[in-house]
Amino acid sequence: MVTHVPAEAPGDERGALLSFVEAQRGAIRRSVLGLTEEQAASRPSASELTLSGLLKHVAECELSWLRMAQRRPNERQRDENSWSDGFRLLDGETVATTLAFWDGVAKETEGFIRSVPSLDDTFPLPDAPWFPKEGRVSMRWLMLHLVEEFGRHAGHADIVRESLDGKGAFDLVALESGRTAGA
Repeated sequence: MVTHVPAEAPGDERGALLSFVEAQRGAIRRSVLGLTEEQAASRPSASELTLSGLLKHVAECELSWLRMAQRRPNERQRDENSWSDGFRLLDGETVATTLAFWDGVAKETEGFIRSVPSLDDTFPLPDAPWFPKEGRVSMRWLMLHLVEEFGRHAGHADIVRESLDGKGAFDLVALESGRTAGA
């Protein structure tokens, strides 16, 4: 682990889950530190993924899960025709606006999770072939899923960034804190 996730206050399961989600968000956010829009949108590896596209995807992914848990319509719902738009910045979208959007979603997620009566409360899964029919998941499951989802994409971002300019996770943590890696 490149960064330390602070221990929760005794008995604060919500705080622990939120801290681990935030740690994974941070890893993805750091992947674009010091890059131009063009660099963030480039494909320096065999993958079709770009850093700016990953940012947009994880922000929209978090919003989608949050809206499911809230049982509210998702204002950025994707379908077969717009799915690929969730992995690239469109006209008028920038890394900065995508990060700001994600910050807003993150704040809303924290407020929601802190306000639900119990992490055992459930919500229905969407109708999809990879989910059980009429399946339900808990708020705890939601938070663990975000850790999993963001962790997977943080790994993708590490590879793309290293392919771009050789900077790895330790270098980016140092850059973020104003230090030199290894110092």
